[in-house]
Amino acid sequence: MKKIGFMGMGIMGLPMATNLMNKSGCDVIGFDVVEAARERFEAQGGKATGNADEIYADCEVIFLCLPKNELVDSTVREIIKKAKPGTIIVDFSSTAPGVIRTLFPLAKEAGMELLDSPVSGGETGAIAGTLVVMSGGEKETFDKVEDLLHCVGATVTYMGGTGCGSVAKLANNMIVGCNLVSVGEAYAFAAKAGLDPEVLYHAIKDGFAQSAVMDIKVPKILSRDFTASARIAVHQKDMKNAMQLANEMGVEIPMSAIVLDHMNQMEEMGLINEDQCALIKVFEKQMDIQVK
Repeated sequence: MKKIGFMGMGIMGLPMATNLMNKSGCDVIGFDVVEAARERFEAQGGKATGNADEIYADCEVIFLCLPKNELVDSTVREIIKKAKPGTIIVDFSSTAPGVIRTLFPLAKEAGMELLDSPVSGGETGAIAGTLVVMSGGEKETFDKVEDLLHCVGATVTYMGGTGCGSVAKLANNMIVGCNLVSVGEAYAFAAKAGLDPEVLYHAIKDGFAQSAVMDIKVPKILSRDFTASARIAVHQKDMKNAMQLANEMGVEIPMSAIVLDHMNQMEEMGLINEDQCALIKVFEKQMDIQVK
């Protein structure tokens, strides 16, 4: 039975750690810098620690679900420095491919394995254990932990070499970002033109405009519920990562640039930590209308 460590138990990480604990049959130790997060995991029946060194010393597989590239980078370097050879590091975070590709040979040199395995499906999917998992790294490493990945994901796919999972996540979030912005624009436009947005939702939700974004986010908009199940700030990071990779490849991604611009406007408005569906507020401000 593997000993598992889970680092980062926020909106996504807590239910993922809980599903690993409940489904894997393994001992799972959770770590978060926020004491309340550790308490929530313990309330689910888990073991939590405020000292990450306990995870580095004892765990064979260490999962990360962290909000920033810099935090992933520093944490993986700390694991490389302190953990045992043979440790497998699985990064569930949405990390820039360049960061992962820099860390991979360092882990390899230390006798460890690193798998980038970002996820999609939001808080709903994390709770239900139905996330989409996209993995990059060595196939042998993926094979060793695939059963654990299925504890959090309904769909688990090996995408290719190191960084390929992270690139798949960027492509996913480019599409999701475009959907979020188009939904915000369309509903603000329709409300400004005099339509009842709830009637519109029921009229079109089963047609060609249907998407997971519409299914999950429009009801939140209509109820004016902008509490975060997925923060704009995290998605903004992904769009910045996508723009950086596009620049490195010498290509343009104009629709993603528009999405990032709207997210940057939300940051200027002080609303960057609201749910992704709050992007509609950019259009509401421009059109002087409120969708509800």
